[in-house]
Amino acid sequence: MRSYLDFEKPVAELEAKVEEMRALQADGDAIAIGEEINRIEVKAGQALKELYASLTPWQKTQVARHPQRHDYRSRISKHLGTECGPRRRRRGCTHARDHARHR
Repeated sequence: MRSYLDFEKPVAELEAKVEEMRALQADGDAIAIGEEINRIEVKAGQALKELYASLTPWQKTQVARHPQRHDYRSRISKHLGTECGPRRRRRGCTHARDHARHR
């Protein structure tokens, strides 16, 4: 479950409503609520865009320190695999930087 910062409450409410409507749609209780779900998702996206366009410096700090925010390790592991650690220099590597370090 996603956690929201205090200034993101309007967006959180819209996204909770979307999840509730999706649950109703999956149960088969509602027939044609797909259009309503799309409309609310667009509204939530616009609200989020407007909200992040006018953040205060403290709100930017809160976003940067958010515990669920992705960091560089998650991006690297996504592209390279799950193991992300220091690599050993290969023997016989002809890369110029390697030669400069080992002279």
